[in-house]
Amino acid sequence: MTSTVSSNPASTNPLDRFRLDDKVVVVTGASSGLGVGFARACAAVGATLVLAARREDRLEALADELRAGGTAVLTRRTDVSVLEDCDALAAAAVEEFGRIDVLVNNAGIGVAGSALRQDPDDYRRTIEINLNGTYWMARACAPHMPEGSSVVNVASVLGWAASRYPQAGYSASKAGVIGLTRDLAQQWSQRRGIRVNALCPGFFDSEITSAEGADNLRTMVAETSILGRFGEQEELDSALLFLASPASSYMTGQSLVVDGGLSATI
Repeated sequence: MTSTVSSNPASTNPLDRFRLDDKVVVVTGASSGLGVGFARACAAVGATLVLAARREDRLEALADELRAGGTAVLTRRTDVSVLEDCDALAAAAVEEFGRIDVLVNNAGIGVAGSALRQDPDDYRRTIEINLNGTYWMARACAPHMPEGSSVVNVASVLGWAASRYPQAGYSASKAGVIGLTRDLAQQWSQRRGIRVNALCPGFFDSEITSAEGADNLRTMVAETSILGRFGEQEELDSALLFLASPASSYMTGQSLVVDGGLSATI
């Protein structure tokens, strides 16, 4: 048997496909936690950034840091649960940079507690930000995204795997994000050339996982996950860059789980 050699060998370093040079990347929830890390990671591979969150002072501090390293950055206060805010953010990005190439739908909140005791307003707010906000942002940005663009919806392993700790609103919202991801991929990938995927983190250090009860969470992860620890920001950044960049050009409608093996044991 003879082997054949491709007539079209790769002409570049495969790692180049993970770069975002000259790409305009919108990151929501960029004032703290994973969003800060995602913004730094995108900047490190050449992206132009549009950073959105409700806390303007933190946004500006991050923007100043990134600008000092040579990254072009636009910031805008945005509550993703408000449709008008999302539309205004997309319009500002296009006015400043001409288009949007990548949307990282990262904004989110989480409140743990018994389903029978959870404040209904907390539940509603979680759904409004985590699920509805993801939809409003995708809807606002898609008309301004050229063929080859990418939407990365940050969901969670808890969108499809149960946790020891009850958090109905958070789990429901993230399961909804996974379903929304599949539907938007079906609508937009062929018609518009926009890939839509979900990133599903396990437990990483963030404001949500550093709140009250964090020690119990660490114990749970240590006892139930294969790697037995929380993840580190850079371990998620590489997955985010894969989904955002041309490295994942043959991938859409999928959910990439990065959880240290937690879901494999549930």
